[in-house]
Amino acid sequence: MTKRRSSLGFLGMFGRSGDLRTLDAALRGADLHPALVPEGVKLTIVNLMKDHWPDEPPAQVYASLAQLFGYCVAGPETFEQANGRERRLDAERRIEDALEAGDSLDAQIVLMALHAKLISAEVVERFGLSAE
Repeated sequence: MTKRRSSLGFLGMFGRSGDLRTLDAALRGADLHPALVPEGVKLTIVNLMKDHWPDEPPAQVYASLAQLFGYCVAGPETFEQANGRERRLDAERRIEDALEAGDSLDAQIVLMALHAKLISAEVVERFGLSAE
């Protein structure tokens, strides 16, 4: 079985792949406009998902990862204003769990946000993150 491939489209002639369109919608749902996220970062997110679910990631995973990534980018206060206190607390718990686990999908998302320099300085400080 061949792996699905993600596509950015080409000169408006070929459309974006379904996984990138779904991720864009999930980012909007987390109050993060997809245009603020570089295409390479979005491709990395969908490729990380493919590593964890070789056939097809469950639909709810897009929203879940977009929420975590949105928290990393926006920071706690801005994220809470747009998404509510419960989602902020959930994102913070997931980051704490990711730091303990070391190599999880959530940890990879946080690390990617850190390496891409998209992560909020407040999130870096709050969780003592560093890229070594």
